[in-house]
Amino acid sequence: MSESQVRTAVLGRVEEARAAGLIDADGLRYVEAQRAFLTANDPDTMAELAGIAEGFGVPEDDLFVHQHLTVLRDLKTGAHIDTDGCSTWAVGDSEDGPLVVKNRDFSGSHLGVQRVFLHEGPDIATGRMICVGSAGSPGAYSSGINAAGLALVDNHVGTNHHGVGWLRYFAMTRILATCRTVDEAISFIAARPHAGGGNLILADRSGATAAIELGTGSSGIEKGAASWRTNHFVTANMADCNLLEHGDRIDDNSSIRFDFLSRMVPNRRWSVEAAAALMATHAEDGAGMAPLCQHPDHDGSQTISSVIYRCDKASLHFLEGNPCSGEWQLFEMTV
Repeated sequence: MSESQVRTAVLGRVEEARAAGLIDADGLRYVEAQRAFLTANDPDTMAELAGIAEGFGVPEDDLFVHQHLTVLRDLKTGAHIDTDGCSTWAVGDSEDGPLVVKNRDFSGSHLGVQRVFLHEGPDIATGRMICVGSAGSPGAYSSGINAAGLALVDNHVGTNHHGVGWLRYFAMTRILATCRTVDEAISFIAARPHAGGGNLILADRSGATAAIELGTGSSGIEKGAASWRTNHFVTANMADCNLLEHGDRIDDNSSIRFDFLSRMVPNRRWSVEAAAALMATHAEDGAGMAPLCQHPDHDGSQTISSVIYRCDKASLHFLEGNPCSGEWQLFEMTV
């Protein structure tokens, strides 16, 4: 990976957003309100962004805008930039302990800059954490696990209501840095205002799992032995906040993937091996199947990686690319 790849991935998306009209006067006012809020409430992430900008030679203003592109897309109804999705689930009990699983569906431009990161330092009260994200973006830009065995993954969800508050990616990083259990993470979310948009799936070493749908001023929380989400809200609190883009492949098949996970996840005893096989599923594999493993199409989005976190061992099984073809790698933390 070169600095130019990171700059292309970041600045290319920002320029695409400008061309689509997302970064207009209203958009810039929102971004500046977010900058003021996050500077006051999340200085650690803001410092990390400044370091990333300096290290990769990316203007800090553009990097901050880049973190907000999905929000700006929602605010500018009808504007189109590359899409992101994801299918996620967690179980509190399996042959390999509590598991948290995700297929990351995103622009192919992020294939070359995906990385597994080990984070440690004085701002991480939980000790250390392994995160999967994109070089050029901070912390848990997609998923992560900490040394206490708390793991989380996210899904993009377009929403018709955003506000000034914690951006999902930044909240994920701080949760991993400060929380040891699902209940602590739920308390973290409940105590703070959020920008809105997206789901979180979590599990901890005790076997607790939860799905959290993030809104501005409200949220939807479901706890249980298993949790799963795709790219829309389903709780009574949040279902009316969905902003689905018709004609977008990921939005259009979100319900199909959710229904498939609803049938599969709670109804069998899982293992790391079985989870890996599930995430390689295609709609073409037979009746009742769903496109969890998404291949490149006209909209540019595809499954660019798959992760399986083991909470008991604070470890990560990671595969870059489509999970139907590739080699899994194991990352373990010394805890």
